[in-house]
Amino acid sequence: MKKTFGSFAEMINDSDVPVLVDMYANWCGPCKLLAPILEEVSSRLGGPAVVKVVKVDTEKYPQVASLFAVSALPTLILFKKGQPVHRLEGLPTADDLVARLRPHLS
Repeated sequence: MKKTFGSFAEMINDSDVPVLVDMYANWCGPCKLLAPILEEVSSRLGGPAVVKVVKVDTEKYPQVASLFAVSALPTLILFKKGQPVHRLEGLPTADDLVARLRPHLS
């Protein structure tokens, strides 16, 4: 079930667990390839109880993309307690993404 938030800031600040934000666009081929990788990574890391994965359509929310200087798609930003703690541009493998995120989740 999708939860609705009043703002992007509310979504990342009110989370009890780190939030991995996938900045994407519907026309972006690599963004489409990332979806199953994110599902696998979420599962391997412990699911939504450990890390929440959120997708932000940069075409619908250009102000969010601009706020975080997103210039390449896909861009993944991990937020912890409302602050960005890790950023990755491009299409990672599931193994690479797990390795990059795990240190930030404890």
